[in-house]
Amino acid sequence: MTSDLTNVPNIGPATARALIAAGVPDEAYLREMGADAAYRALLSNGERPHFIGYYVLHMGLQGRPWNDCRGDEKIALRERFDALVKDVRGTVLSGIEAELDAIGLPRGK
Repeated sequence: MTSDLTNVPNIGPATARALIAAGVPDEAYLREMGADAAYRALLSNGERPHFIGYYVLHMGLQGRPWNDCRGDEKIALRERFDALVKDVRGTVLSGIEAELDAIGLPRGK
């Protein structure tokens, strides 16, 4: 399936495939639903929570580079991410999961 999701800054082929599998078929649909709803769809489809992936999606929809997220904005997005993960999974990341997530390393299933 082809999609224009990779036209969104910071979204590569792997993320586009994950979004399509989660029911987000194209850029227009992604922009309409927004980053939070799209990330919720990813989590609901079995994607593991990863804060960097969450804020990269936000930055991309704003047309900003992924590493532009800093300071108070990053803190606020982290709070939203934690709330979203808790809502979908029933728990927030803690312990080693939280530490690995904070430095961008994948965790085991």
